[in-house]
Amino acid sequence: MQTYVIRRLLELIPALFAASILIFLMITLAPGDPVAMRLGTEATPAQIAAERTRLGLDQSLPVRYGIWLADVVRLDLGQSLYTNRPVTTLIAEAFPKTVQLALISLALSLLIGLPMGMLAALRQDRPTDTVITGLNALGLAIPNFWLGILMILFFSVQLRWLPPSGAGNADQGMVANLRYLVMPVLSIAVSNLSVFARFTRSALIDVLADDFIRTARAKGLAERVVINRHALKNALIPVVTIVGIQFGRLLGGAVVTESVFAFPGIGRLTVTAILNRDYPVVQAILLLVVLIFLVANVVVDLLYGYLDPRVRLGRAE
Repeated sequence: MQTYVIRRLLELIPALFAASILIFLMITLAPGDPVAMRLGTEATPAQIAAERTRLGLDQSLPVRYGIWLADVVRLDLGQSLYTNRPVTTLIAEAFPKTVQLALISLALSLLIGLPMGMLAALRQDRPTDTVITGLNALGLAIPNFWLGILMILFFSVQLRWLPPSGAGNADQGMVANLRYLVMPVLSIAVSNLSVFARFTRSALIDVLADDFIRTARAKGLAERVVINRHALKNALIPVVTIVGIQFGRLLGGAVVTESVFAFPGIGRLTVTAILNRDYPVVQAILLLVVLIFLVANVVVDLLYGYLDPRVRLGRAE
């Protein structure tokens, strides 16, 4: 297992290298001049040329890419063109907030979505299954931004129970800061739990029709044991893939949700950097998102080995 983990981690290097090339070209060749936006419309051509030279933007693309890649290897992501602050500092401030939002949202989605999917599978084609399937369809159909705006209007404007935006601060205490997470978490969890419930239902229905489930029941095992010990463990294998993808997406920044609630995470930082043509920040965030998804895939593969012994045996060969 240790050899497999090391090999998979080493495989991330060429993937990250390819991603870095695509990210650099995509950002560099994008329309708009960050120097002109930084200096304003009253800047003279001489001032713009001097600023481009200072920032190294007058050099060729291969040279600029080589300098940027060397800096990334040293974990030096440069400085923001908009705030003049180190990019690593901006990400270090925003990423923990996104992690907190992602973990709570994912936990809530799993705590509600998995039992809903199991109940729908065990009550297949019954009224319970119909109700849960309908709720899942509704949860997937509601846009996150629309749900977020409705919650702001209801809980913040009308009832004045929750703050409409922000993330609080350390001086307010943990309980007070949790109030800022309620609506963003619900906005994200509604769609995610619907996805988890649907995949759990489909996977569990397929597993319950397999021969080994009929054999377990024929041996006289209790239905609870058949479901929990045999059926559910096998049904979770495809669900783990979806969980890994969704968690990687949340860690990459729930852009729409963070923008609606002005939540100072990676997603909102990305939107602000794009609007300001802050290319060093955008490049660093995109590379971080790629790394998150690659690591999430490795973690999912390891979970496969835990849930399915056949995967472990295949690796051993």
